[in-house]
Amino acid sequence: MPTSDRLRRSDLALLAEETDQTPLHNATLEIFDPADSGLDYDVLLRHIDDRIAFVPRYRQRLRGVPGRLANPVWIDDESFDLAYHVRRSALPRPGSMEQLRELAARIVSRRLDPSRPLWEVYYVEGLEGGRVAVLSKSHQVLVDGIATVDLGQVLLDVDQGPRQLVHEGWVPRQEPTQASLLLSALGETVRDPRVAAASARSNAEAVGRVLSGSLAAAGSLAGGLTGSLGRRQLPESPFSVEPSAQRRLVCVRTSLKDYRKVRRVHGGTVNDVILATLAGALRAWLMTRAEPVSASRRLRALVPMSVIDEELEPTSLGSQVVGHLVDLPIGEGSPVVRLHQVSYALRAHSETGRAVAADRIAGVAGFAPTTFHALGSRVAFAEARQAVKLVVTNVPGPQFPMYLAGAEMLETYPVPPLLPGFSMSVGVTSYDGAVYYGIAADRDALPDIDVLGQCVREALDELVDSASDARPRAPRGRRTPRDD
Repeated sequence: MPTSDRLRRSDLALLAEETDQTPLHNATLEIFDPADSGLDYDVLLRHIDDRIAFVPRYRQRLRGVPGRLANPVWIDDESFDLAYHVRRSALPRPGSMEQLRELAARIVSRRLDPSRPLWEVYYVEGLEGGRVAVLSKSHQVLVDGIATVDLGQVLLDVDQGPRQLVHEGWVPRQEPTQASLLLSALGETVRDPRVAAASARSNAEAVGRVLSGSLAAAGSLAGGLTGSLGRRQLPESPFSVEPSAQRRLVCVRTSLKDYRKVRRVHGGTVNDVILATLAGALRAWLMTRAEPVSASRRLRALVPMSVIDEELEPTSLGSQVVGHLVDLPIGEGSPVVRLHQVSYALRAHSETGRAVAADRIAGVAGFAPTTFHALGSRVAFAEARQAVKLVVTNVPGPQFPMYLAGAEMLETYPVPPLLPGFSMSVGVTSYDGAVYYGIAADRDALPDIDVLGQCVREALDELVDSASDARPRAPRGRRTPRDD
């Protein structure tokens, strides 16, 4: 059994942490115009069947090692059924965006089947205007940026095609026997005793997480029973709530030229303007909830960002995303001051000389945002601590149309997962002249999350208005990486 086929320690930790309340898959909701492309469910099925050869992990499942002597291994799924993973759904015509969001929220709430390859794609018909949607889900253990990238990265093309499908004639490798799995684990132990120690530690930690999760669940139940008799304790903030098993999804589309205008007048980067917009939106949303928003209040966010690592291969993305802590100034009333505070907080990252320019990320082959959002979520899982209240993944995409089997992609919304102890997460993707926000939230804890979507638009309008009344700011000091 090749070592590369064994589940890594960090991936085992991901699986051990996952529960029905916190499924750890990333999702992307994309909307297409079929026009004359002929895109339908059968065409999508054939298209994925052709491209899945680029991501062989998507035809593999996990198999445990007897006695937990080593971490589980990836094996080819001898019963792989593409039609199980690529599913057909529909909205009552003419389906609205609200109906699509509700359907997507219900789909992303469900865990993936651990006995099969850990991904699903839904083809959704019935959207108004003859449009269709594609919702994809990939577990975080599938996407490490080294052994594999997200399926969504290989499905889109820069032109309409058409392309001839290549039939590779895939034949799964025979499933290993229990004896061969044991011999492989023992062989690794003999060659390097540190492997045994690492495996034992990984499995002990995994079991510990499961047990602690069970105890926490029992404690929550007991607390709920006693709380019904006494006074219920309110959470510290709306962001620090253990999520339930159901989600809400908010999708916001804005214009990239607005962010560029603000950046041109006030300085900074497009990324700075996006985070300042989000800070203003959170401030307004909290005020609609009658939450105290003092002038000094900050919201600590973990923002995974891309860096350059010259020691890695050009195709290795997995170690080129790091977490950056940003205190969003949600107590500041001035949109311009908020922007300058965010820019100052992010300047340390850009001045390391390792920050990656937006056009470099957007130039990664295929539609890279799906992979980088998944990598950002992995970083958040590893680095998010108690002081962090929000995770924001922001990935620039190409500023030209992309196509799925000849159909133009009109909109794309990231749907990040909720980690334990978080009631909200935000993903942002720029694509073809627009900036798309995907806000995932717990259905029970944040029933008013739709208001935040409106607040995002209003916060951006505030910044645009401030730029309209000001003169462009002359650049000074070291230039930050290009972010447009």
